[in-house]
Amino acid sequence: TGSISLLQLAVFSLKDGINFKKSPDDGKCYIIYKENGELKACKNQCKHQGGLFIKDIEDLDGRTVRCTKHYWKLNVSTMQYVNPPDSFTQDELDVVMTDEGGLQLVEVIVWDPWSADPQDPQELQEGEVTVTYLTHACMELQLGGKKMIFDPWLTGPAFARGWWLLHEPPADSMERLCMADLIYISHMHSDHLSYPTLKSLSATRPDVPIYVGDTSRPVFWMLEKSQVQLTNINVVPFGIWQNIDEHLRFMILKDEVHPEMDTCIIVEYKGHMILNTVDCTRPNYGRLPHNVDLMMSDFAGGASGFPMTFSGGKYTESWKADFIKNERKKLMNYKAQLVKSLQPKIYCPFAGYFVEAHPSDRYIKETNTKNKAEELNALIKKSAPGITTWTPKPGAVLDLALALMSPSRKAITDPPSGTNIYKDSWDFDLYVDELNRAITAEIFKHKSWIQFYYNWAGFKNYDLVVRVIETDEDFIPIDNGYNYLVDFMDLSFPTQRPTREHPYEEIKNRIGVMRHVVKNGLLWDNLYIGFQNRLSREPDVYHHQFWNHFQTELPVTGPDWDLFLQQAPSYQRSAEPQGIQTESGSASTLS
Repeated sequence: TGSISLLQLAVFSLKDGINFKKSPDDGKCYIIYKENGELKACKNQCKHQGGLFIKDIEDLDGRTVRCTKHYWKLNVSTMQYVNPPDSFTQDELDVVMTDEGGLQLVEVIVWDPWSADPQDPQELQEGEVTVTYLTHACMELQLGGKKMIFDPWLTGPAFARGWWLLHEPPADSMERLCMADLIYISHMHSDHLSYPTLKSLSATRPDVPIYVGDTSRPVFWMLEKSQVQLTNINVVPFGIWQNIDEHLRFMILKDEVHPEMDTCIIVEYKGHMILNTVDCTRPNYGRLPHNVDLMMSDFAGGASGFPMTFSGGKYTESWKADFIKNERKKLMNYKAQLVKSLQPKIYCPFAGYFVEAHPSDRYIKETNTKNKAEELNALIKKSAPGITTWTPKPGAVLDLALALMSPSRKAITDPPSGTNIYKDSWDFDLYVDELNRAITAEIFKHKSWIQFYYNWAGFKNYDLVVRVIETDEDFIPIDNGYNYLVDFMDLSFPTQRPTREHPYEEIKNRIGVMRHVVKNGLLWDNLYIGFQNRLSREPDVYHHQFWNHFQTELPVTGPDWDLFLQQAPSYQRSAEPQGIQTESGSASTLS
């Protein structure tokens, strides 16, 4: 690590309270807060998704700023985010006073770890390095004599049953996967870590070397429960070259915004770098290698239930449509800017090729529009004409040697005409029936499963009351489904909402998915990112701590339902689920 001076100012130019400053050298923006002669400073960049802060018109005491992206608020006097409450702490910069009455903002930076032991690029032969797009975030790299595959999701749904493959992978994709010398899996989300795909792989090659980053929640935290037999999973430290052979090495980097989960990778062969930032929001603190030969990243947006699954208050159809349109445009501009700033020789947008194909999710599919790869590439072409762009089709092959020749020859071979690009059948019933098998599980015959489950989840001492309602496919409550309240302040299960003033959220979940998640101790991403629930909340505040816990921090060992069934009192047995609605509409008492 080292430090870098970001901005120099005269102290007398600062007023009390919030000061927005811009560096004349590189245009980067900073916030300096002055109170009683004390100074605090930070980058003007929201930790959520990198938005710019502006003055907060609702702020009466001159201490908070508001992000232009999602209206997150930061109290600059404490460096704590106040909306959503209890979410992030902003990283402070050191304020160093100079003798002449000036000040410097200083940041401790991590040096570029890929510059350790640099390799000079050697000339490549035609066919020596090829990159084949298979589907979504799955690429096959031929690197000399080695085959490497990224994020294989080749079959089945992701996020329970909410996401399905948009592109039909080439017919031999599974054979290719089974022939790989190494596989990189970037993170635990099921469109990258696909257990149905790995199950097929493990039948043929359980010992294939798989590499993942050393994230705080292990990528393969669910391996045992999945019963998929993989015997060669390698967890590697961040920022250190992993040598595969004399010409090939790779390095995994972590994401600053989601360090518990997201990673990205640099692959280098004979001094030629390929950068894959996958789904990272701010990989490696925003420091990435410039001028790589090939860069690929996500681009599409739409990987969240917000705002499509929300109702009530401002969430009208026109508000949602405007919000989604603006979000996609901001993401597109951000990606174009990032690519322009890093100046790769070739850029490929990927990892956004999913579709909400199940008929029950038609509303989501129609509302949740995605960025188009062609449009992003056109934007890049306009602002950085020197960068070659690639809109991948399944089975298309990029030959790196040809792409780097000057003048470059036709480097991309598209699949033969007549090849089916888009998927048109998905085996819905096979996967949905499997989820729905959880509905009749023995544990749900005892209403005390609710206490047992939320005690296992371990989230409490937080002022939020949630009503959870089991519903059918169309989010209509089921007559004999559970409908209950959880007060997370003291982890109680009241029959009515408490009399104190409290934030409230109502979550309607498709019964099959919710019971599958509960029974197997899965993360709630399946419900939220998978569009399997509908939400309303009052007030309209994002409860970061609650969602973060249920989406990324549940215990890695699932609930001990065998123990529960031994303890569950026999008198609670009944043929139908309990928790039937009482006259007042609140759930029947939970013992």
